[in-house]
Amino acid sequence: MKILFVSPDPRPERWIQLLESALPDADWVVWHPELPHQDADYALVWQPPEILFKKEPQLKAIFNLGAGVDALLKLSKLPKTLPIYRLEDAGMSAQMAEYLVHQVAEITRVMTIYRQQQQQKVWRMQAPCRRHEWPIGFLGMGQIAQKSAQALALLEYPVASWSRSKKALTGIESYAGEDQLTAFVQRSRILINTLPLTSETHSFLNQRLFDQMPEKSVLINVGRGQHLNEMDLLNALEYGKLSHAVLDVFSEEPLPSSHPFWSHAKITLTPHISAPTLREETVRQITDKLQRIAKREEVSGRVDRERGY
Repeated sequence: MKILFVSPDPRPERWIQLLESALPDADWVVWHPELPHQDADYALVWQPPEILFKKEPQLKAIFNLGAGVDALLKLSKLPKTLPIYRLEDAGMSAQMAEYLVHQVAEITRVMTIYRQQQQQKVWRMQAPCRRHEWPIGFLGMGQIAQKSAQALALLEYPVASWSRSKKALTGIESYAGEDQLTAFVQRSRILINTLPLTSETHSFLNQRLFDQMPEKSVLINVGRGQHLNEMDLLNALEYGKLSHAVLDVFSEEPLPSSHPFWSHAKITLTPHISAPTLREETVRQITDKLQRIAKREEVSGRVDRERGY
């Protein structure tokens, strides 16, 4: 079995060592565009160039080194029938839960105020957090988001989700479909976006959505930068509809130094670190899938092209 590793990672040997250890009988090749045709069976990819699919049309399947496949599906040379497998968790859900619990606590426990008081060397106690006043809503409830929602529910925040279809998760109220979106948004003082990026969800976070949220609400975007209409967010913050936004993803990454988000007092920025891919967990998951495919066993995580995830 010959498998290509296709990634802009400047140190691919870190991946190859783990991959060879996990699946030593495979022939692992670090691919680059100058290589001749490899006649490979599979490819592990992250941001692959179009020429990969022209040079290696015989590939049986590709494995995306991340959960989101929106950029991959945009490639014009990607064969329409080529199976794509995405990462399922691989250590990302625990990281995401940790990140979101931290950001929610920062807001609801007004920790910024206490840090300012530390600099002033004086304490002025703030009102305690009343969790029932901070209902949290998750846009999207995939595998990675579920642990975050459950963690916040265990902390006794009222948590709800909105997705394509109803979800049955203990302690989490489920909304589904277009006809329930307005009711979901209206009850969500903290709105957390974890949607996949598709043609239907592009610019989903816009003025129309913000107008339906409770006054002085908070937006947290850990989905994709393209989910957000940036000007609409700035307007919503300026006019007080939203009191704060936490952004981990951006339409252009890294965020340009001239962007108004950098200096905005009501925006917290992080550099796309809410749930980074973990090499060991990723290698373990993908090599397990490869072994299952070789045995003609059922394999989860195949991307539905029509849905976009």
